[in-house]
Order: sequence, then C-alpha cells, then structure tokens
Amino acid sequence: MLHIYPFCVEMLRDVRRYADAIARFDANHARQLRRSGLSVSLNVAEGSGSRGGNRRNRYDMALGSARETMANLEAAEAIGYLRSIDDVSLQRLNRIIGTLVRLVH
Repeated sequence: MLHIYPFCVEMLRDVRRYADAIARFDANHARQLRRSGLSVSLNVAEGSGSRGGNRRNRYDMALGSARETMANLEAAEAIGYLRSIDDVSLQRLNRIIGTLVRLVH
C-alpha cells in the first residue's frame, strides 16, 4: 500500500465535513465532492494491488480525482458555500496530489 493511503482516508473525513456544509446549499455539488474524494482513496488502494500499466492507470485516475476534489473545494469556497478550507486539509490534499504526480509522470 502506498504511504499516502492513510492520508487519503483522512482526506475522506475532511471531505465529509465539507460536503455536509456544502449540501445545505447544493446537494449535487456535495455529492460530486464525495464521489471525487472516494475515487482518490479507492484508486490508490486498487493501484497498490495492481501491476504495470494497470497500476499507473489507477494512480492516474486517482490524481485526476484528487485534482477534482481540490477544485470542488476551491469552487465551494469561491461561491460562498464554505468560509474557508483549513490549511491541514489543503496540505493533506496537496501531499496526495504531489505523490501521485511523481508516480504517473
């Protein structure tokens, strides 16, 4: 298992908290955030058990979902659904993204 997997699980806890807040304004946006966050964790786990091109493919999918998760959070903040995104959550997500970038490029 990749060393970032525990960070992915913690990121899901962050996503849940933010999605619950977003859902008061926009249920669809909240669902999209939950789906993208879950996709990160599941693809990291699946990639860890894969080989060769399948592994890279899963990590690439996880990277896309991690970037989508970040964009969902930033958009929610920009339109006022969230007051702010805490630094710990941002650092955790950036660490996941950074690791996945190094793995797929």
